[in-house]
Amino acid sequence: MCKVFEALKWASSYLKEHGREEYAAEILLRHSLKVSRSEMLVKFREDMEEEQVESFKKLIYLHAKGQPVQYIIGQEEFYGRAFTVNKEVLIPRPETEELVQSALMRIDRLFGKKASLKLVDVGTGSGAIAVTMKLENPSLQVTATDLYEVSLDVARSNAENLGADIEFVQGDLLQPFMEQGGSFDIVLSNPPYIPERDIATMSEVVTEHEPHRALFAGEDGLGLYKRLCEELPHVVKEKAIIGFEVGAGQSKSVAQLLEAAFPKAIVEVQFDINGKDRMVFAEVGF
Repeated sequence: MCKVFEALKWASSYLKEHGREEYAAEILLRHSLKVSRSEMLVKFREDMEEEQVESFKKLIYLHAKGQPVQYIIGQEEFYGRAFTVNKEVLIPRPETEELVQSALMRIDRLFGKKASLKLVDVGTGSGAIAVTMKLENPSLQVTATDLYEVSLDVARSNAENLGADIEFVQGDLLQPFMEQGGSFDIVLSNPPYIPERDIATMSEVVTEHEPHRALFAGEDGLGLYKRLCEELPHVVKEKAIIGFEVGAGQSKSVAQLLEAAFPKAIVEVQFDINGKDRMVFAEVGF
């Protein structure tokens, strides 16, 4: 028999010994007990059932071996909402919340409360950007694209679970809209941008579990930005907002690509809360 606080203490030490973050122990314990943090604290000195202990240990062993906590529990929080995640999609990151927040502010500033704006999230993955934009600004007509149908299945599930009315399109970047003649007021994307050479210096929690197709983009990591900037002039309206998340140190190159595609646009590099150059926005036609 084992008390809740004893299980947490053991798990924290075990994860630390295996080079993992200790905070993961609490997340996995709450998942095992199916309780909130406050409920867990109330139960701190209560005994755990034997099957709960065994289930919890299995989760701790999985994470110690490198499996991300988010894939173990099947979800990650983004912008205050729980999104389903699995090995087919990238785990949403906090810096992407800043892309969403900035996009929402720019829409209000440049377009006001206009009801007929069309937005596309290119390479939607879990759907975190598309779903959040729709829920935070319900007047937007949101489309989400991905090259992989298995990723779109996850995004569709998140949209349905969270009550977001979104159109999903399977296709390669903006190609479906170039073929159909679609046009958008807002284009957002968090594409793969990590140079393949960086794989050697990254945590195996990321490299051995998250989908490489959602992480890596050729030798310099800029391949998809180059393609997007070639395609964008064909699918954006006269007045448009374009927002990209970028890898640290890539902002200047991506800004130059946007300036070449839209010579009269206002292009701005935006830094995240940690002071890294994580976003590039272009305001076209304003």
